[in-house]
Amino acid sequence: MLKLEEAANSASPMEQAADDYAHVRRVIAFLGDHWKTQPSVGEMAAQAGLSESHLTHLFNRWAGLSPKAFLQALTLDHARALLRDSASLMDASFEVGLSGPGRLHDLFITHEAMSPGEYKARGEGLTLAYGWHASPFGEALMVASGRGLAGLGWVDLGADGDLEAARAVALADMVRRWPRARFTHDEAATAPYAQRVFDPSCWRSSQPLKVVLIGSAFEVSVWRSLLTVPLGAATTYSALAGRIGKPRAARAVGAAVGRNPVSFVVPCHRVLGASGQLTGYHWGLARKQAILGWEAGRVK
Repeated sequence: MLKLEEAANSASPMEQAADDYAHVRRVIAFLGDHWKTQPSVGEMAAQAGLSESHLTHLFNRWAGLSPKAFLQALTLDHARALLRDSASLMDASFEVGLSGPGRLHDLFITHEAMSPGEYKARGEGLTLAYGWHASPFGEALMVASGRGLAGLGWVDLGADGDLEAARAVALADMVRRWPRARFTHDEAATAPYAQRVFDPSCWRSSQPLKVVLIGSAFEVSVWRSLLTVPLGAATTYSALAGRIGKPRAARAVGAAVGRNPVSFVVPCHRVLGASGQLTGYHWGLARKQAILGWEAGRVK
């Protein structure tokens, strides 16, 4: 027991969060299926094979919320409240200039888009570094160009626990976006981005995160609109369509949201169904629920 405590004490906050997520993700998946019945902490703990006190300690350390508060963050009433508030919050963000370079939502980022020609070339002549890093939501795949962060995805271990196979799937998902680019494994190049993205203490305007948006003009317009959705708020596909001046293009907006290559930073997880449903997510609904709950802890 002493060795385990020493190991936990020596872990970095990001490593500790990644380890905690490995323990609580079963509970998150359980809550995703059973939140309507408002399960007790005892029922949640049973899913994780932990005591109630241990589970409560884990959730507070990982998300800054108790298991019951985390459950509340996933309820439909809470989602509806997010949507009710989002209109005024998004309007405020536009009014103070958050729709352009400068402070874009909570990570303080600046962004630029690849030119149409560069996009059509499918990455030809572009070198992209990639690396695997701990995050509060499992192992993350970070992809960076010389101009900034270009991709962020997740590694999903299968039932066989084959990490290398899971990493290959995650990398293939990124490679197919820019099939002519040259990908090089360089964790030294991507580590600063992982630290900047996942450690809230690094979210400061004096060190803006540089993000490169590589997509069609329509996709980039959707992703830019997503950047105006603040922490603790949410939006819908139809609202996004209206924001970009395409009110009848909700379905196309949904497709663009699903193709967002910079998960979490460009907050596609903050898009909900019209009545507040926690709809699908490219990286899994349980992870979407985890991110929303984790962010609720940051707001608190």
